[in-house]
Amino acid sequence: MHQVLKWEDMEVGEPKEGEIRVQNKAIGLNFIDVYYRNGVYKASSMPFTPGMEAAGVVTAVGPGLTGRKVGDLVAYAGNPMGSYAEEQILPADKVVPVPPSVDPVIAASIMLKGMTAEFLVRRCFKVEPGHMVLIHAAAGGVGSLLSQWTNALGATVIGTVSNKEKAAQAKDDGCHHVIVSEEEDFTARVNEITSGKGVDVVYDSVGKMTFQGSLACLKARGYMVSFGQSSGTPEPVPLPALGAKSLFLTRPSLMQYNATRDELLKSAGEVFANVASGVLRVRVNHKYPLSQAALAHADLESRKTSGSVVLIPDSVAQFILPY
Repeated sequence: MHQVLKWEDMEVGEPKEGEIRVQNKAIGLNFIDVYYRNGVYKASSMPFTPGMEAAGVVTAVGPGLTGRKVGDLVAYAGNPMGSYAEEQILPADKVVPVPPSVDPVIAASIMLKGMTAEFLVRRCFKVEPGHMVLIHAAAGGVGSLLSQWTNALGATVIGTVSNKEKAAQAKDDGCHHVIVSEEEDFTARVNEITSGKGVDVVYDSVGKMTFQGSLACLKARGYMVSFGQSSGTPEPVPLPALGAKSLFLTRPSLMQYNATRDELLKSAGEVFANVASGVLRVRVNHKYPLSQAALAHADLESRKTSGSVVLIPDSVAQFILPY
């Protein structure tokens, strides 16, 4: 399936009104890229260039545009898709300025994952001191940031990881309790850690393998936040299953939470501020040449990676998915 990614030369063109052209310095790899590649999510047209996160330098500005100039370092996350490219045209209102203190590689690895963590812990479910939080895939790109952020907010953080190597990272990122899912049943362990009370919220990006167990881990009136499905789409949930404990279930997306320019700027600003203050330490654990995006996808899917993964451009070319 990774072989459908093809490396091709493309004509980028000139930015139109309201647009800028950006030479990407670093591109963030995210599981949503895999979902589009394997058909879990449908692209609006075929063929298409994947990728929803990058940081780079403005190389051209569309006619009449103010507020952006050639040479600016900017970053974006979300739509439009197409960041697996050395250069791309972007709507100017979709990019944010990158503070001088933030390296482009850090910016490309923190935008989508960082803003996802921001809306999950500050807006979707507002984490407060004393909350008990369960984070699946705690050593992953978003999981690592969620662990750090919820710890800083005063929560007791329980994280699940797939192996002992990742357990050490999760502990370092602020998990008070780490569960190695290959060795123990996380539901039973959470029950033990919480003395049978359950957790206030579960942040679940794994999906099918963890979903039912996650519901079982929640206390009465707890929040099940399902924001990904790396192991497959969960089975449908009958409403009465939520009624037993008056549970809340949500399937949020960054695009809905950053629907306006103001929301985007506020979210990105909070992420960069937390990077600057040291609350968030970005782990760029893996870098691949952009031309090896297929290998990066394979490693991400087989759980060989931890923290953030970035693609570094080679030349003015881009990946397209022909079908």
